[in-house]
Amino acid sequence: MGSKEAPCRAHAIFCFLLLFCAGTKCLASEFEVTQEASLSVDASPNLARKIPDTLFGMFFEEINHAGAGGIWAELVSNRGFEAGGPHTPSNIDPWSIIGDDSSVFVATDRMSCFSRNIVSLRMEVLCENCPDGGVGIYNPGFWGMNIEDGKTYNLVMHVKSPETTELTVSLTSSDGLQILASAAIRVSGTSNWIKLDQSLVAKGTDRTSRLQITANKKGVVWLDQVSLMPSDTYKGHGFRTELISMLMDLKPRFLRFPGGCFVEGSWLRNAFRWRDSIGPWEERPGHYGDVWNYWTDDGLGYYEFLQLSEDLGAAPVWVFNNGISHHDEVDTTAIAPFVKDILDSLEFARGSVESTWGSVRAAMGHPEPFPVKHVAIGNEDCGKKNYHGNYLKFYNAIREAYPDIQMISNCDGSSTPLDHPADLYDFHVYTDSKALFSMRNTFDKTSRSGPKAFVSEYAVTGKDAGRGSLLASLAEAAFLTGLEKNSDIVQMASYAPLFVNDNDQTWNPDAIVFNSWQQYGTPSYWMQKLFRESSGAMIHPITVSSNYSGSLAASAITWHDNDNSFLRVKIVNFGPDAVSLTILTTGIEDSVNTLGSTATVLTSGSVMDENSFINPNKVVPVTVQLRNAAEEMQVTLSPHSFTAFDLALAQSKLVAEM
Repeated sequence: MGSKEAPCRAHAIFCFLLLFCAGTKCLASEFEVTQEASLSVDASPNLARKIPDTLFGMFFEEINHAGAGGIWAELVSNRGFEAGGPHTPSNIDPWSIIGDDSSVFVATDRMSCFSRNIVSLRMEVLCENCPDGGVGIYNPGFWGMNIEDGKTYNLVMHVKSPETTELTVSLTSSDGLQILASAAIRVSGTSNWIKLDQSLVAKGTDRTSRLQITANKKGVVWLDQVSLMPSDTYKGHGFRTELISMLMDLKPRFLRFPGGCFVEGSWLRNAFRWRDSIGPWEERPGHYGDVWNYWTDDGLGYYEFLQLSEDLGAAPVWVFNNGISHHDEVDTTAIAPFVKDILDSLEFARGSVESTWGSVRAAMGHPEPFPVKHVAIGNEDCGKKNYHGNYLKFYNAIREAYPDIQMISNCDGSSTPLDHPADLYDFHVYTDSKALFSMRNTFDKTSRSGPKAFVSEYAVTGKDAGRGSLLASLAEAAFLTGLEKNSDIVQMASYAPLFVNDNDQTWNPDAIVFNSWQQYGTPSYWMQKLFRESSGAMIHPITVSSNYSGSLAASAITWHDNDNSFLRVKIVNFGPDAVSLTILTTGIEDSVNTLGSTATVLTSGSVMDENSFINPNKVVPVTVQLRNAAEEMQVTLSPHSFTAFDLALAQSKLVAEM
């Protein structure tokens, strides 16, 4: 399939290149230009308006194994043997036995030295003459561990044995036949638990490796909290570097975390609990996310999300549970402990090192406060029995303790006023491409008084979205141009979901697809890159005139890159026809210079084209120099395309240097 479609796309892009070199001859031979349109931009400074610095950011939810087995680089799944529950014996999946029941006996018990996660694993070696390689247990991680030649992996585990024994820890192929790294560890006989650290340097590459812990001597050993982390995590903070790099490329202005439905839980007993996710990783009990149906050790916890926000240069947006899940609710008369819990979470983030919870943060390695200035009181809970009452309890307590924090209501205020105080309100939309394209003017008539809108979850879903189609990205781009134009009322916006592990596609589509060693962006990811300069930019009024305007969506901004200034005109052609477009710009104080001016187009041979591991760049933006850049210029828009024209302004340093 790739061999047929890639040349077609390459030819279309080649014609796009010729568009700015030799007119429209090539395009005319490629497809007939049947529509005409004009786009007027008034770039007068007195008519420009500043877009909020926070407009475009990210929403991370623990869904699709986005965190566990995703951006969190921990390679061991169920590292504390807690996933099977507190009652023993229990299921130790995905751990498995090396050997048979005549050579090794493995069972969970409640002998751990960690009070908050009491389950450990007892391994009894039964054989006097054990087979070569020994017997024991192995962990395949999250659908296989990516072990790479020459890299170092740090193993930490807690062990005890009544008699001195020797364990072998190894990184092997999925069948155990190829050894990539191995080390012998001597365990002194003692009744106390000891912590063992071992570095393993790989001598080979295997994308579906496993960790083995084996012994050759008859005896008993207890194991608990077994962790394997690559040594090259992002800034040493535990994140998978290549995935974080993709986030950095979007220049997010905020990070909303950790959910979503993940925050609520199907039942409150399985909701995300921030205080269970902080402190030493060995002491975190973990929990079962019963909405998306998998266990998380919570190595990626509240502290790590705050650290990730800082690493990304993004403002943290903390979404917390307000005493409501999908199936049960806390009555407002009993909500006080939940309110105190959230006040404690804010003290953890913002408190001084002398405060109770600020000192815990400092002990974890971050004495400086995290700048939490946005919180969402629940997720999609508006209309539930106790939401209004619970919301007010949280709102009033937080407002008194932290008057600068912006609070976000779950209730949509875009069409009718809210009946309760809020700084912002959530707006979520998942729909098909035609419907989302038609929503590009949704906020045109929204009241400009009252709280601002936070479009915290948007995406095209359904059949025309596929696993991330060009068509979906075009509708989303059109929707975002409407948010830009209405950014006097829309303060923030983020796509959802952000990540999907290819082995757990609970929700499609997503912005970034990955497995243990590969990753690629869907067209929706690449679409967002063309909006990454919008936050904090100046937006200008535009007018589109055409009989075809029902298939077009556009916006115009002025943005700066160091000492350079650009006028960016973005336009979506959602229809099947090519468009001859005249762009007329007035009010520019400095002239347009072709040097440094570019055009970037996102399109493909079919609206349902997608990227994949085999062809990750099938649908990606292509940038060329815009040689006919001027205050008035004629261009041709490809059918089903999203184009950004960046006109370099003559005052820029770039032009001076050229």
